[in-house]
Amino acid sequence: MTWATENAATAAPAAAAPTTVRAGCVESDDPYERRRRHTVELLAVSALGLVPWTVVLGVTLPSDYRVHAWRTTWVGFDILLFTALGTTAILGMRRHRAVVIPALAAAVLLVCDAWFDVSLEFGTPAVWVSAALAVFVELPMAAFLVQRTHVLLRLQWTPQQTVDTAERDVREMSGRP
Repeated sequence: MTWATENAATAAPAAAAPTTVRAGCVESDDPYERRRRHTVELLAVSALGLVPWTVVLGVTLPSDYRVHAWRTTWVGFDILLFTALGTTAILGMRRHRAVVIPALAAAVLLVCDAWFDVSLEFGTPAVWVSAALAVFVELPMAAFLVQRTHVLLRLQWTPQQTVDTAERDVREMSGRP
């Protein structure tokens, strides 16, 4: 008996859509489960597709390239970072649970900023300033945002009592049937 069939066999019966076991995988007729499974499959295929593409880029891209819109590129990137950080601050002040979206976007942008700053200055004296900013400012800020987002998501996803269970508890405490 495989892990999937053991879990399918030992799971408590639920009012959810029926499930079937094929080739060691549990498949559900639930549309949400099907959408989740298709999303995971899309992400896995995309990740695998990046492997040969990255190899092609590594072999074919020139090691040196003159960029014509350098200022526009970096100003645009910093506007994105400003927008993500500002939105995170505003939603954080409002205690809005959607704060996790711009917080994670800001964390990713900070990591990208650190990577590009250091890698584009590599081989120049300015690499030390870029590395110091990455190590002491950008990466710690990104880690802080990811950690805070993780805490917020854990708080949002804690199991809640269902209404039926809560009503039953109230009846039991009051002595009513």
